[in-house]
Amino acid sequence: MQLTPRALCAAGRAAFRESFPVGGRDVARWFPGHMAKGLRKMQSSLKLVDCILEVHDARIPLSGRNPLFQETLGLKPHLLVLNKMDLADLKEQQKIMQHLEREGLKNVIFTNCVKDENIKQLLCVAVRKWWPSELPPSGGSPARSWWREGHPRRSCSPNRGCAWSRAVWFWMLRRPPWTRRGAGLTGQRPPAVDWLQIIPKVTELVGSSCRYHRGESVEYCIMVIGVPNVGKSSLINALRRQHLRKGKATKVGGEPGITRAVMSRVQVCERPLMFLLDTPGVLAPRIQNVETGLKLALCGTVLDHLVGEETLADYLLYTLNRHQLLGYVQHYGLGQACDDITSVLKQVAVRLRKTQKVKVLTGTGDVNVVQPNYPAAARDFLRAFRSGALGPVMLDRDILQGVPSVEP
Repeated sequence: MQLTPRALCAAGRAAFRESFPVGGRDVARWFPGHMAKGLRKMQSSLKLVDCILEVHDARIPLSGRNPLFQETLGLKPHLLVLNKMDLADLKEQQKIMQHLEREGLKNVIFTNCVKDENIKQLLCVAVRKWWPSELPPSGGSPARSWWREGHPRRSCSPNRGCAWSRAVWFWMLRRPPWTRRGAGLTGQRPPAVDWLQIIPKVTELVGSSCRYHRGESVEYCIMVIGVPNVGKSSLINALRRQHLRKGKATKVGGEPGITRAVMSRVQVCERPLMFLLDTPGVLAPRIQNVETGLKLALCGTVLDHLVGEETLADYLLYTLNRHQLLGYVQHYGLGQACDDITSVLKQVAVRLRKTQKVKVLTGTGDVNVVQPNYPAAARDFLRAFRSGALGPVMLDRDILQGVPSVEP
């Protein structure tokens, strides 16, 4: 019999830690000190900028942002983009917005910039979820007839590749399913592509602000800033794909430090004419506390080995157990929730066959012993969290608990 997450949580709740031992960890050595140079370059380019687009991770919306951004670049209109919303638990989104508004951030957008190779797959999955009764039938459907008559590649089936995507768009635009009964999820609209709101919002902010010496310019120049590895370059490429139908202009990667210099302007829109400046990630020179540093490290803002893979995995396990997010138990097929990182990594290593041979000196000679590869298991544990395989997570839930509920 498979236990439910609630039963698993009840079984192991007594053994869960109430606090994480930070010990004598020095946060300062985790974060490089050369980022002040990048901030100075941003300041020197500020006179050519009409608006600041700050990108941050939606899993830590209330912590980890660089306060120097507001101090040094605060003269320009500011839009905060909380990216990777698909990985964040946004059940308390109204509390997040309320907390940010108290800090003076009234313009906030939640986004998710998908990669090129995932767009078709995401489209099909979204349509199957939100339009189940609108899918083309198995034969003789209007969408199938429309496809074969209207496209030069008539032999291509609408159940494969771009053909299926075009047929899906036909069914999506034919009649919105939430406008009538019996159309799948009655009364529920599909999830909005929130990053499409960025260009109109930036245009509104720039239009309502004083542009000073740039008042006669017909083009907009936007500077994209943020801490490392929050999706700044991915956002630029997504806007470029959507509005210009062009490919990547900035290099992206799953680790910090991909963008190392303030680049030349990248066009992302034709009407209005808009250019974006991609900048390197800049962390705060002084982190508030060790826990904030661990949250930033969990989100990949620094290289894992600077903190330690097993230390990060231990903090991740502590966070998941404390918030009763036990998706890791089912993901790795564990018997029950556990708060001992050594035991969890051992089971993960055995299940994934991540082992290593170690020589042990004995009285009769050297003996090769097979042991679990704990660093490899920790890396897989972190990778599963960052890819969303363990479920959506809100790392700032403790901060949100101190925010009063939003009145209806």
